[in-house]
Order: sequence, then structure tokens, then C-alpha cells
Amino acid sequence: MIAILGGSFDPVHIGHLRVAIEVRDHFQLEQVRLIPCGNPPHRESMIATSEQRLRMLELAVGEEQGLLVDDRELRQGRISYTVDTLIDLRREFSDQAIALIIGADAYQHLNSWYHWQQLFELAHVIVVCRPGYRITANSNVTEFVSTRITQQAAQLQQSLAGMVYFMEIPALDISSSRIRQLIADRKSYRYLVTQAVHDWIQLHQIY
Repeated sequence: MIAILGGSFDPVHIGHLRVAIEVRDHFQLEQVRLIPCGNPPHRESMIATSEQRLRMLELAVGEEQGLLVDDRELRQGRISYTVDTLIDLRREFSDQAIALIIGADAYQHLNSWYHWQQLFELAHVIVVCRPGYRITANSNVTEFVSTRITQQAAQLQQSLAGMVYFMEIPALDISSSRIRQLIADRKSYRYLVTQAVHDWIQLHQIY
């Protein structure tokens, strides 16, 4: 099984990396692909360019085993719908299970995603949340996933797609927007991003 973690990564921070590493280790995966979004339908334009976000992600991942940067959405030049990315990945990995990693906040609004039900035809969904977080979702989503939920990690390896797995990970209260605000306020954001990313942002004065 491979897992994918998408995001704007504007900038990428250690919270993103910890999510990828926690999932990698929990499922003993050979690869987790971090996919910077191209033109997301649900958010305003980003500050860093596609090339800058990609470079920061490459610097952040470095040589960390099993974490790969996948730039397919940036190369497509169209609105980035997750379902289209999964269709593309499914063509490439036709015989492997694929798991989409999303946060609890995203899961609660999953019904607003483009063709959200088709996601489960293409991949499993791993919902990551902090310990003790009460996960809720739209009633349509709750009903749709009710028979798909499993807490047996091995079950995700045994089929290509279709299951939902809720995974608690240590809470890291970090966000890209907070980092951008710290930079705007001329305050330190060291240790919220990797040293390589910190130095690169400083050098290029992106924010």
C-alpha cells in the first residue's frame, strides 16, 4: 500500500511531516507521497509560487526514508480535484492499495468535495486526528462510510480501496497560516519548519 498526503504546503511545516511519518510507520509503508496542490478549488490563491512550494517540500523531505515528493498536480495546470489525482494514481498503481490521508476537519466537510463518493472507489481514506478529538461529519458522509470503517490496519492492505480508518496522532498545533503571520510580524518561526526550509525562506524572502 502507498499513502498520499496532499496540501498547499505554503509553507510545508513539521506538522505535515509528522503526519506522513506517523502513517508510514503505523502501516509500515514503503512510501508516502506528499503532493502539493496545483489549483485548489476550495481556497484563495497561495503566496508562494508552485515552484517555491515544490522546492520547500523537497528540502523538507530531504532523504527521509519513504517520503516522496510527487509534483503531478503542479504539472497538470488545471483545477486540482483529489478524485482526478487518485484516478491518475490508480492508473500508475493498478495493483496496489492506495490510502488518502486527510485531517479530521477535512473529513467533516467531505461531502463538499468534488465527486466525494468516488474517492472510495479509488482509495482507502485514513482520517488523522489528535487524541480525544470527537469526529463528526455530514449525515450523508456518516451513512455512506458506516459499513466501510475498520480499525484493523491489516484490512487496508488486503483490498485496493473503499475503507475508512481513523488514526490518532500526537497533536502539533502548527499551521502554515500561523507561520506566515509570524514571518509578517517579524517573529521567529524556527523549529516550526525544518532548518533547510527555514534557511531557504529567509534567503528568498517569500513571505
